[in-house]
Amino acid sequence: MANKPTACLALADGTVFYGQGFGAPGEVVAELVFNTAMTGYQEIMTDPSYASQVVTFTFPHIGNTGITPEDDEAPDPVASGIVVRWDPTDPSNWRAAGDLPDWMARRGRIGIGGVDTRRLTRAIRQQGAPHVVLAHDPDGNFDIAAMVAKARDWTGLVGLDLARDVTCRQSYRWDQGAWEWGKGFGTSPEQKPFKVVALDYGAKRNILRSLVAFGADVTVLPATATAEEVLAHDPEGVFLSNGPGDPAATGEYAVPMIKDLLDRDMPIFGICLGHQMLALALGAKTVKMGHGHHGANHPVRDTETGKVEITSMNHGFAVDSQTLPAGVIETHVSLFDGSNCGIRVQDKPVFSVQYHPEAAPGPQDSLYLFQRFTDAMRNRRTGA
Repeated sequence: MANKPTACLALADGTVFYGQGFGAPGEVVAELVFNTAMTGYQEIMTDPSYASQVVTFTFPHIGNTGITPEDDEAPDPVASGIVVRWDPTDPSNWRAAGDLPDWMARRGRIGIGGVDTRRLTRAIRQQGAPHVVLAHDPDGNFDIAAMVAKARDWTGLVGLDLARDVTCRQSYRWDQGAWEWGKGFGTSPEQKPFKVVALDYGAKRNILRSLVAFGADVTVLPATATAEEVLAHDPEGVFLSNGPGDPAATGEYAVPMIKDLLDRDMPIFGICLGHQMLALALGAKTVKMGHGHHGANHPVRDTETGKVEITSMNHGFAVDSQTLPAGVIETHVSLFDGSNCGIRVQDKPVFSVQYHPEAAPGPQDSLYLFQRFTDAMRNRRTGA
């Protein structure tokens, strides 16, 4: 390197990557994952599902679309840091209201550029998502031995309940709909929208927008809400959001609540961690994946129709399809590794998917799932 390194990434196995730091100075310990999306780095950084993770982008050009407040999926970035091949480029986008390094510096997030991300991605694929320490020091002073030791000592995500850290602190109503070119964010298109309670395990804003766009009046409750608190809002449907951490840990308090709701004839729709929570409540188990699924180009097959959807994914745990009980049907599977990507309960309006039908970023092949949820609530309302 022509310039002295100002950032360092130390893996628990002792491997060290040097580069140029950007964003905030400091140090963080986290799990390292790679994301294959070519766009949407801001949405990825602000996705609460990335709590306690550093994201390596396989696409080399990060920063070229700048930063736009409309694209935030949470009030602040949640991912611990990012690793990129080239130093972030200057924005070249009419929507840009700032650039990536300044945004990260203001929000306290660390970045490292100039890293061989192909080599790093291969290592993650072969060995699994490692524990790492990412440090940024403008003076270039690093205690490598101490960094490696911290990475080795970190307990990791297994057994870690992170939903409590990223959930809202009190309930609130969400009425912002999907973004449209030249119009901005819309509102619910129905005069009498369906009352939906969304459990916030780390909900992305575009999920809430999609619910509104398909006819929901959304009230968001904290992850720790009880069944009594949910039912107090007299919902016509319940949504279980995405989120970070180990589903078994979050399930300690979420699963009993979901079980109570399952005893009532009420539509339930889950995404990502919400999918895993629903599966646990139905009696299945979840497992930690090697390197997880993170990207906007993941093919998923609908087992009931044969249709293949290209989906956006972000998860490091998965539902073990071998543990699904009788009456629970596997509806979607990954064409990458055959892992479970969706379930439904036979003869009940209850279903969930592992991937992100709301995209942000990613394709919109799976938006129909929001319509399916709306149709279930309409059928319940009309007695169909």
